[in-house]
This record gives sequence, C-alpha cells and structure tokens, in this order.
Amino acid sequence: MKQEGNEKALLLGLARNDRKAVESIYKDNYNMVQSLVINNNGSTDDAKDIFQEAMIVLYEKARSGTFELNCQIKTYVYSVCRRLWLKRLHQTNRYLEVGDMETVVPVDEDLEDHAKKNTEFEMMDNAIGILGEPCKSLLEAFYLEKKNMQEIAFSFGYTNAENAKNQKYKCLMRLKKIFFTHYKNGNSDE
Repeated sequence: MKQEGNEKALLLGLARNDRKAVESIYKDNYNMVQSLVINNNGSTDDAKDIFQEAMIVLYEKARSGTFELNCQIKTYVYSVCRRLWLKRLHQTNRYLEVGDMETVVPVDEDLEDHAKKNTEFEMMDNAIGILGEPCKSLLEAFYLEKKNMQEIAFSFGYTNAENAKNQKYKCLMRLKKIFFTHYKNGNSDE
C-alpha cells in the first residue's frame, strides 16, 4: 500500500504547510480541475479560484487531526471542486440547460462511490496476480495491448485463433471465480 502511505504523508505535509506537499498536490490535481471548470462554462481564473477553495477545504480537514481520507486525494479534490463549481454556476445562473444539478450526488456519496471503485480495482489487481501465467499475460495481450486472437495464438504457441479464444475464455472464468470467491466474500486465501 505504498500509494496509501504516500497520500497520508502528503496530507501530513499539507497540515504542516510543507511547500513540497502543497506543490505535489497542486501538480497532481490542478490540470484535472482546470479541465473540469473550463469544460463546464468556466475560465482559467475560475479554475484557479475553485482549486484554491478546495485546497483550503483539504488543508483545514488535514489540520483537524480527525480527518480520515477514504479515497485518493485526487478523488477528494475532484469531488470538492465539482461541488464548488456546480454551486458557483448555480449562483451566477451560468448553469445553462445542462440539467445536471438535479442529479448531482452529494460529495460524501461521490467519495464513497470512488472509494468503492478504488477498492474493487485493487481487488481485481490482486486477483490478476493470483491468476498467474499464462492467463495473466494472455488477458493483458487481449485487453491492454489490444492484440487479436491470431496474434495471441502465434505469441502463445496455440495451434489457431479458436484455441486462443477458448483459452482466453477459460482464463476469464478463472479470474471471475478468483475475484468473486476470494474477494467479494472476504476470503483472501487461495
């Protein structure tokens, strides 16, 4: 959980007003916030304001000593900025016919959703690790490298594309079984 330790270190640094921590959070998140604001009727100046407000919220939370982040900093910053920006659009009547305001999820629910997805991605990553070879490489070749069955058959030494397709199916079923059996049920031993 190196990522989690790094995130906690950044929050502690932010609470101490450590320049490197602040710069790191800024570098990792500002472009995402700028895109959010500019793509939703805002300007670069608006993005700077919203990001600054979110940093103040995060700073105050980090300084409180009781704040426990249940998702990545990026997820939290995005959710806060999204909420602040929608509120500002609504207040200035720049919220055109988007109609998203009614379907906006409160930040807590948004964060809960992201945290759940992060956990599921970690579980899937662990399941892929348990899956082993050649299944892991075969699925990566198909889904990540976008190779077709003919290329996979050649790379993995299968007699034809149909055999490669059958093997991919077996690997997927095995991955699904590992994921649901061992992780969804809280059973992490193979």
